[in-house]
Amino acid sequence: MKKSVLTRYRVMAYVTGVLLVLLCLGMIAKYALQMDGADGFTRVVAIAHGWLYVLYLVFAFDLGAKAKWKVGKQLWVLIAGTIPTAAFFVERRISQELEAESAQDAPAVAKA
Repeated sequence: MKKSVLTRYRVMAYVTGVLLVLLCLGMIAKYALQMDGADGFTRVVAIAHGWLYVLYLVFAFDLGAKAKWKVGKQLWVLIAGTIPTAAFFVERRISQELEAESAQDAPAVAKA
């Protein structure tokens, strides 16, 4: 598996995670605090998160297919973009797992 597949997933995980946190803060400002201007901010962030989440799904699915994950793991990674801050933790764990696997495979490739 190419490193670029993991990199683009990582970038989208962070972007999706940040936008989701901003969206949650915007919703709190809009509904709980009833702040002026929160409506427009929330609308823009919601649209951006929605479109970029679709891109996150594509990249996460591509990564899972190339890493040959089981369905349960694949679903957890896909859903992580909808739970505030989960994308950060799931991305870190996935990156560590795949980098460890890559490091184990590297000596075998070098010998061949």
